[in-house]
Amino acid sequence: MNKEDNFGRLLMLLLITLCICLGLYYLPDNMFGQKIKKVDLLSDLRVKTQSLSMDSLRKQLEQPDTLQIDSVALRDSIIRSTGIDSAALALRDSLYNVMYSVQGADSLGTHIEDYSVGHIGLKRFFAALKKGKELKRPVRVAFLGDSFIEGDIVVADLRSALQKEFGGRGVGFVPIASVASQFRPTVEQRSEGWHTWSMLTDRDHGYTLSGMMFEPKGEKASVSVKTTNRYPELQTVSSLKFLYEQNTVTRMKLLCNGEPDTISELLPATTEITQYEKKGTFTEASFSFTETDGFRALGVAMEDNSGIVVDNYSLRGNSGIILARLDSARCRSLSKVRPYDLIILQYGLNVVSDSVLHYGWYNSRMTEAVRRVQVCFPEADILLLGVSDRSHQEDGAFETMPAVLALLHTQRQIARKTGIPFWNTFGGMGGENSMVRFVENNWASKDYTHLSFRGGREIATALMKALLLEKEFYDEADKVVN
Repeated sequence: MNKEDNFGRLLMLLLITLCICLGLYYLPDNMFGQKIKKVDLLSDLRVKTQSLSMDSLRKQLEQPDTLQIDSVALRDSIIRSTGIDSAALALRDSLYNVMYSVQGADSLGTHIEDYSVGHIGLKRFFAALKKGKELKRPVRVAFLGDSFIEGDIVVADLRSALQKEFGGRGVGFVPIASVASQFRPTVEQRSEGWHTWSMLTDRDHGYTLSGMMFEPKGEKASVSVKTTNRYPELQTVSSLKFLYEQNTVTRMKLLCNGEPDTISELLPATTEITQYEKKGTFTEASFSFTETDGFRALGVAMEDNSGIVVDNYSLRGNSGIILARLDSARCRSLSKVRPYDLIILQYGLNVVSDSVLHYGWYNSRMTEAVRRVQVCFPEADILLLGVSDRSHQEDGAFETMPAVLALLHTQRQIARKTGIPFWNTFGGMGGENSMVRFVENNWASKDYTHLSFRGGREIATALMKALLLEKEFYDEADKVVN
């Protein structure tokens, strides 16, 4: 055997060994339900930039005032728009700081951080709750978000808690069609014969909060909804509503509660959002439509006309920045038939990325989006929720992505710049590595990102506590200031 053959065999052996090591490095994070630790021949040479940045990211979140705001200009604007004088605003500021013994950031999600001047960011919402029956309509909450709340996760338990506390029944608004319809337990829904337009992919139409609209594919289309027993507040409702925004001569047939009698209606022609309402006691309803040329619909609402109603406007894949394209005319039209007192914004999961620790681009674009919502719904308070915990695998163990802390800081800055309240969802979950605990308790899926309904209940409970604590402040402030 010559030296060249031996050398060739040695090279071949080294090559095979290298391939095996590379294969071990690229093993998946989990195999057969077991966590796998990767083999990294260069581990001692790699600089873990993200790990090194965690301390600085933590310190960044601990700083209460990381953004300079022209508070004088904001105060003057508040005085002009609300009529509250500067002395009352200053007094509310003092009371707020005394109550929470903190100025700014709350790492635990215990309370709502109100970045409005005078801390009146939820004044309209709590005032509507206080009026109760005098309001002659339900207090309305719109909960906007991405796949995190899809299927009514978080929203269902928050809705139930609010309705137990302040009255009201029903699931609220239900879109004509949804990818979540097959697994949403708070309402049974079926639809046929519709084409879906989405704000995510369509720029030719104007949109309002739902981010979707529906047009019949032919001359016939239908949608049916049915209550469920998932929560006591959902079993029956006293008002059934159908919302559409364009029509010429469409005819509608309505069957309620499985009864044989059919209600036939010629829907009024319209070029703005219009609401058909039927009052009574309802557990289910089936709508069918004919002569649908030029017909465009939004959805059905099952609710009471008193207490509180919470609408889920989830849109899978939404980062929130598309809200900057809301159509103001359509939003005003929606406000006439469904006036909102509070709009909750939940986004971030579609923004967080392992490779990104700077979110200046999102700061500017989401700030624009929030301000657009403020313009389109001037009578509504806006509450911004911070991103939830999300984990990735590091050295064989799951831990919080550094990008979560970076984005959370950015979202808090957005709230400060726009002068709105902010709630730290990440803190409400338990902070760093809380998603690991959620997965271990079966409160979240194995993607270490999305919640189960049980996990949603945990967050909804924490948010409800924060809202009730904030209501205590408003009640006490009203006594002192007024």
